[in-house]
Amino acid sequence: MDENVTTIHITKVPSSSMIVELIEKYPNLEEITCSPSVYNRTSKTYIDALSQLDIEVVKKYNWGAKSKTDGAEFEVKKLSDEGLSAREISERLGLSLNRVYYLLKKSRADFDNRKRKHDHDKVRSLKDEGLSPREISEKLDMPIRTVYYILNKK
Repeated sequence: MDENVTTIHITKVPSSSMIVELIEKYPNLEEITCSPSVYNRTSKTYIDALSQLDIEVVKKYNWGAKSKTDGAEFEVKKLSDEGLSAREISERLGLSLNRVYYLLKKSRADFDNRKRKHDHDKVRSLKDEGLSPREISEKLDMPIRTVYYILNKK
């Protein structure tokens, strides 16, 4: 029982049992919204009965999923503008990495997701000095596969 709800949106044609359940679940219900196609298939008797109970049935388009970001796109853009990486933004805001990339794309942020985490020139110069990939990895504190990737990149 939710006493705070005054408006609900339904996606199915209401039946008498459905109406009773809604009234029991939402005692302060004032308005039921539904798509025009649902409204047109709803019995006029039901609409009149609800009207007598001071519950208005209204046609309303309610297309698409609602945003789950709660304004997070603004925070993501702000942190991106401050120079944080997508991973850092993800960890700071508790969002998935994919969600952060989506919000950055949605906000059309100037975001370089190809920002180099490691200094490629430094890796190459250490290789030229004769260090092995394992020694470079340990010296620069980076994964060995990243060293190999940088060295093999044309």
